[in-house]
Amino acid sequence: MSALTDLFSEARNTAASLADVFSRGRGMRLGVTGLSRAGKTVFITALAQQLTTLAHAAAEGRKNPLPVFRLAAEGRLFSGRLEPQPDDHIARFAFEDHVAALTGSEPSGADRQWPQSTRQISELRLTLDFERREGFRTGPSQFTIDIVDYPGEWLLDLPLLEKSYRDWSRETFETSAAAARAPLAAEWRGFSASLDPAGPEDEFSARRASELFTDYLRAARSDAYALSTLPPGRFLMPGDLEGSPALTFAPLPLVEGAEIASGTLAAMMQRRYEAYKSHVVKPFFRDHFSRLDRQIVLVDALAALNSGPAALRDLQHALNDVLAAFRVGRGNSLTRLFRPKIDKILVAATKADHLHHLSHDRLEAILRQLTARAISRSEFSGAKVDVIALAAVRATREAAVRRGRETIDAIVGVPLAGETLDGQTFDGVAEAAIFPGQLPVDPREAFRGDALALAEGDADYRFLRFRPPVPSFGPDGEPLPAPHIRLDRACQFLFGDRLS
Repeated sequence: MSALTDLFSEARNTAASLADVFSRGRGMRLGVTGLSRAGKTVFITALAQQLTTLAHAAAEGRKNPLPVFRLAAEGRLFSGRLEPQPDDHIARFAFEDHVAALTGSEPSGADRQWPQSTRQISELRLTLDFERREGFRTGPSQFTIDIVDYPGEWLLDLPLLEKSYRDWSRETFETSAAAARAPLAAEWRGFSASLDPAGPEDEFSARRASELFTDYLRAARSDAYALSTLPPGRFLMPGDLEGSPALTFAPLPLVEGAEIASGTLAAMMQRRYEAYKSHVVKPFFRDHFSRLDRQIVLVDALAALNSGPAALRDLQHALNDVLAAFRVGRGNSLTRLFRPKIDKILVAATKADHLHHLSHDRLEAILRQLTARAISRSEFSGAKVDVIALAAVRATREAAVRRGRETIDAIVGVPLAGETLDGQTFDGVAEAAIFPGQLPVDPREAFRGDALALAEGDADYRFLRFRPPVPSFGPDGEPLPAPHIRLDRACQFLFGDRLS
């Protein structure tokens, strides 16, 4: 039965891939993911805004904002436009709402704010009209990019497909006993210890265990800890599944080798765990994930650095799981038609504008250290992988600040209200010159030390969060794209080769 199910699933994937090709013509499905607060929404908004206004930059006397993107540098883009998305059952990415949030409703941008983060799958279709100068087809051409936005936490669920409830329970309890997690998991673990897995089914116990388990996951994800490996991903973003049995379960301390008897609390939890895999994880893989052609994974490495080596090691484990989930390999016209493979992956450390540019290479080195094993595996399978530090929307500028006889390389921006540094709390209105410190030259140094050492003030760097930049507007009154860091390099790597 399993083999027949897999065969049916593969046939449906092939049909969906063919429908994608006939729907968009020349183009690709670009997956955009990352763990919580990595900047997925901001990246897609900035990318779409840049590409839909790029053709007007020269006419309006503006400098080319994407010089590394060859299509822009060579002046071959005629226009970029948004079109109706191909999948009617997927939410449209709320591009206009997100632009409005970044610019604010007032001309001064006083009420500007970062848009709401990704909590569900959404999609946006972007079509580029351009001049082709290479290959057998020269002249005017079109290229369509279907951008698929989805939470990275959902990728962390894919390994659950190969794990039994017993294995998942054992691994989760082992992980929660680590020094960085044990205090956060104490209440849930204490309640679990009071339960009898071999006892009768009990809805109250299942709900209470699920609530405490979710509280533990939420605490581990908070800014103070920034831990990453927290499946099941839907527990923190349940959507319309909130309260359903498929999201009302938790690990239990099962006796090794003991049978899970029918009608017991353990059997109830196991059944709901399997329902989660069947009704949540498998449809995501089947309907969305397996159809991607290329992928960018956004990483908030600075949040992990703020929280210390334990958070960095946890992020490393999560990224290995995320990158291992991709179906990678060198693609061709047939694989794109019948069995899409991801042939390029870009791993991007976001919020590079929170650092002086002198530390950008060091941030990239830390990201390479985080993903070295996963990148090697992907490249062995034939996929191309690159690592960059970027800011899709640049919220700061750089300045040299005098401090006594010393000149310090600083960044200047408006810290979010409530951010604190050296005893100062910022109001979210006034600009401030911040010296965030320099990352270590040797990326391995970032992984050394005790858990949460940075959060306790033992490090020589601390990264604040900033408000979006004050918006600027074009002759027609429409908001212009914000400055960025290396968004053009991301464009060139992800789809520049298909636009030659």
